[in-house]
Amino acid sequence: MSNVLYDLPGPKARLRNRVFGVVTVIAIVALLAYIVERFYSTGQFNAVKWQQFEYKSVQQDLLDGYLTTLRAAGTAAVLALALGVLLAAGRLSDHAWFRAPCSLLVELFRAIPLLVLIFFAYYGPIQLGYKVGAFWPLVFGLTLYNGAVLAEIFRAGVHAVAKGQSEAAYALGMRKTQVMFSILLPQAIRAMLPAIVSQLVVLLKDTALGFIIQLPELLYVGKGIGGKLAFELPYVPSYLIVAAIYITTCGLLSWFAFWLQKRLIGGGRRRTTAKPLPLPDAGKTATVV
Repeated sequence: MSNVLYDLPGPKARLRNRVFGVVTVIAIVALLAYIVERFYSTGQFNAVKWQQFEYKSVQQDLLDGYLTTLRAAGTAAVLALALGVLLAAGRLSDHAWFRAPCSLLVELFRAIPLLVLIFFAYYGPIQLGYKVGAFWPLVFGLTLYNGAVLAEIFRAGVHAVAKGQSEAAYALGMRKTQVMFSILLPQAIRAMLPAIVSQLVVLLKDTALGFIIQLPELLYVGKGIGGKLAFELPYVPSYLIVAAIYITTCGLLSWFAFWLQKRLIGGGRRRTTAKPLPLPDAGKTATVV
């Protein structure tokens, strides 16, 4: 049995896929086992390297760094979403005086590396004689870069909606703003949600670049904890804990996006509570008049 775009694999192809899957799993398990063995042989699991994580002061430092990471990511996410909507609206505009600058900004901010934007926002005011903290330069760089990327996501999502939707709305006399916010965006948001969340996960991980400008975020705090000579420089245990926190946070964000997308697509449908009608008794025969 075949499809126009995809042929179902035959017995040999299924066997080959199973063999490749088993080999891949074995290779991944072997790699993890080798990494764990190297950590163990180099003493990374010694009790002294993990002892400091029992102290409340160290736990409080990790919590403070984590909260700083979340605060920077949350602030940059809100600003990036707002900037992305504005730039996407400009790129979709019929007016050249608005569309051209927005297109230029999108291409410019996407082309500049994020670290360069952060350095420019941090060291630029210092060269002009102004003292700035490390928080807002990081937020500034994250906002510009991710806002430009989100603008393209929004624009692609709007273009993905069937053209007949907007044509029908215009035929009813709706203005372009009404068509955008009442017709196109509610439908496009379902298609855009996975890409938006993926970009927000990238934004969350990119907050670790605040380490370069000495923002006391999670990675910076982890490096400070790992540099304590009294505990035999536990860099690996510290970075493992930091990585676990990042993985857990990104996993929860992805799970929430999946739940939200499922809710938007099918969650609003109410199940019927009507009871089925009883079938007529088969033993009774109809009387023909």
